[in-house]
Amino acid sequence: MFAALSAAALTALTMLSPAGYHDDVPPPTGKITIDVATVNGSGCPAGTAAVAVSPDNTSFTVSYSDYLAKVGPDADPTAFRKNCQLNLIVSIPQGFTYGIASADYRGFAHLEPGATGLEKASYYFQGMSETGRFQTPFSGPLSDNWQVTDSTEIGAIVYKPCGEQRNFNINTELRVDAGTSDPSKTSFMSMDSTDGNIDTTYQFEWKECS
Repeated sequence: MFAALSAAALTALTMLSPAGYHDDVPPPTGKITIDVATVNGSGCPAGTAAVAVSPDNTSFTVSYSDYLAKVGPDADPTAFRKNCQLNLIVSIPQGFTYGIASADYRGFAHLEPGATGLEKASYYFQGMSETGRFQTPFSGPLSDNWQVTDSTEIGAIVYKPCGEQRNFNINTELRVDAGTSDPSKTSFMSMDSTDGNIDTTYQFEWKECS
């Protein structure tokens, strides 16, 4: 059972569908590849983040195996905040473009009474100012799996301009604050699991280019 299922959009994207796009387009059947151009951040050391496209081309997932923010007597002073910045090269079939309709983030949290946690995410196309920004707070006591779904209304989805190669950037962050909790106890939030099988999922919204 998930401890949380919520999303709060801090910035509404207001870019309407530009001319040259056709709505209600099913996913292309051609091959889609995603390569990681750069990866930076304390939440995704080298070799701990992987990207995969779903077989039906409706989404892609990012898997983390070392994404943990924590506070407590055994925690490094800087461990209360972890972040990850991914710059992705997304190659799609000619004649199509895409935006991100929603993103699902999952993990596990153990927050002592009085402690709080925060999950933040943003994403944008390289060279474009429109950015989707979301954040969800958590409060202790909590010791359970968590899930957050960030959704963008169809009319507000930002699409990669047709015919242009623009990398897709994803920034995520986890924070834990001890607050009024017992200082001898540890609180933490992770965006992974013990076997590394917890994924974040990004849902494509497709358009056909004229």
